[in-house]
Formats: sequence, structure tokens, C-alpha cells
Amino acid sequence: MPPPDDDAPPQLYHSNKNRTFVRAVQGDYGLNAELERLRSMPRVQKASEIKFVDGPQAYSRHYVEPKDGITQTFHLHLEEYGPGGKSQKHGHVNEAAFYILDGRGYEIHDGERYDWEAGDVAIVHNNCVHQHFNADPERPARALVIKTKPMYMFMNMLFQKQVEPRQTEPTPEGVGFVVREEEEDFNHPREGY
Repeated sequence: MPPPDDDAPPQLYHSNKNRTFVRAVQGDYGLNAELERLRSMPRVQKASEIKFVDGPQAYSRHYVEPKDGITQTFHLHLEEYGPGGKSQKHGHVNEAAFYILDGRGYEIHDGERYDWEAGDVAIVHNNCVHQHFNADPERPARALVIKTKPMYMFMNMLFQKQVEPRQTEPTPEGVGFVVREEEEDFNHPREGY
């Protein structure tokens, strides 16, 4: 694996430059073998079987990406930002949609701030330099991310640049925070409506 081009430790998912963005589709001309393989793949990914990576401010759980052999054109992952945490600052050609599952925070897109809370969808448009922030110093925030990065890679639209790497130290308020491997429901009151 080539060395990362930033200061982040190489074990972090986002620093791993040797990832599969588009996998080969090969076989008989009629692609019958590929269709048979796809139909045999599991249709449900169990969160309990997929662990979070990275941290200590921003964590990711990658459900579906081309290397898994299930999809070719999109990438689906869950992001969790620790108390007061933030993501790396970066830009890329592809769009992304962040469905905010819980918490409150904001985005900085090309220098402009956009606030969000549970139930909102934050859209990162093409060619946007952006960063994600948890505005709550006491609680984590979570977002389900859907992006078409693999499709853009397939079309040879390869630009991606990291401006500021993910932090390798927790925020002062996030010291001791442990990512929530188990699913919790912060969107609805426990006693119901």
C-alpha cells in the first residue's frame, strides 16, 4: 500500500489509498455468471456485523461499497461524530446526501455554513470543499451517507482532495467518548408521542 498523502495514521479508513472504487465485471459475454453471482449475494447487511472505523472525532461504518461485490455505482456508510467532533475537510467531484439520524450540527460548504438536525438531509454538491461538524458538546451526532463516488470514478471523474485530515485527537469534550456500535433511537421519545 502506498503511504498516505496526509498526516493521518495509515490504519484509518480514509487514509487507505489502496481501496477498490470500481470492481471488474468480467465473464461470459452474456454476463449470465455475473447475474448469478449478484443474485446469490446477501440482500441485507447486518450492522452488528460491521464495525466502525476511524475516530476519535469522526467514525464510519461502511455498509456497501464496490469492494464488497454487491453494488457498483454507489457507496453507503454511517458517520458518527463524537461530542464537538468534526470530519476531515475535503472536496470531490461526486455528490453526497447525508440523512441526519440524530444530533445537531452544521456543514461548511465552500466557506458557507449550513445548520442541520435530526430528520434533515444535507446535500454536498459536486466539486464542493466541505466539512461536517457536530455542534453538540455533550452528545454524538449520526448521519447515513449515500454517495455515487464509485460511478464518478468509473466515468474517470477522479478529482478528490483532502484539505485538512481527520483529527487524531478527541475534542476536549469528547475525551472518553466511545462510538455507539449498537443502534439507539434518539429521534423519538422513549415514552412515545
